[in-house]
Amino acid sequence: MPYEGCMERDNKSTDPTMEFLLLGFSELLCLRVLLFLIFLIVHLVTLAGNVMIFIAVVMEPSRPPMLFFLCQLSVIELCYTLVIVPKALLSLIVVDGSTISFIGCAAQMHLFVALGGAECFLLVAMSYDRYVAICQPLHYVVVMSEGLCLRLAVACCLGGFAVALGLTVAVFRLPFCQSRRINHFFCDVPAVLHLACTQSYTPELPLLAACVLLLLLPFLLILTSYVCIAAALLRVTPSVGRCKAFSTCISHLAITLLHYGCATFMYIRPKSSYSPARDKMVSLVYTNITPLLYPFIYSLRNKEIRGVLRKMLKRKKTAQLN
Repeated sequence: MPYEGCMERDNKSTDPTMEFLLLGFSELLCLRVLLFLIFLIVHLVTLAGNVMIFIAVVMEPSRPPMLFFLCQLSVIELCYTLVIVPKALLSLIVVDGSTISFIGCAAQMHLFVALGGAECFLLVAMSYDRYVAICQPLHYVVVMSEGLCLRLAVACCLGGFAVALGLTVAVFRLPFCQSRRINHFFCDVPAVLHLACTQSYTPELPLLAACVLLLLLPFLLILTSYVCIAAALLRVTPSVGRCKAFSTCISHLAITLLHYGCATFMYIRPKSSYSPARDKMVSLVYTNITPLLYPFIYSLRNKEIRGVLRKMLKRKKTAQLN
């Protein structure tokens, strides 16, 4: 999103020693304390929920593929919130916004995009797991082996970090305007691109390519998996069996729609619709509320997670009695 009011380029605008100013929610002076408390409580509950799922899965001796992917999802969400929320909380404490270095801003953007991209790819792996479980149940144990799950997990992380690295390098090679005030609470891609001193659409091409690789292609793969699942379920005669099989997909579908819905609204849109205030509110939901909902969705809808959590609580009660 080029900053059209800037007509001059600063030759030192890409100097690694430069700093950006994150304005955060500086326009909401009267709500700072309330927002800080809400952010802090949501952050602590999110950390507790994801840590609980991670510990429960790690302590389970026999981990089916879905639990393995859920464990990785919890780790991603933990890192995701730790990258964004502490700086957001700091921006609420400092009245005039908080500064962030050039390297720090680039690192935050890279980690944010990489973890979000890894989650997109992980949702594809989880949809493939559901496809094999429903469409090829007799071959499930052979196909979804421990080795394949591990390779898929590594591929998700490497793919997300590779795309994020290319996007971050492309963004931070741009010349920035003299005003380095980022109207956001973290170094989000559209907010940083808005500071670029160029009138062309070229700076937006890396973001478009990243959206295709991280959002469009994974979503099409997930859609293909569920089309095959739907076709297989239509051939199931008893409606009870059909509903039981589909119920194993509900939690994954809910998180997929939540994740891709927010991400699509944020990044796949024309630059003319860029609005800093609206972007901050959507990012607030995307980076704080959705990670909070994930543990609840999976703990309530996933039978395996509920079973593991019950075992963990029983072990804890037994240890207390002893």
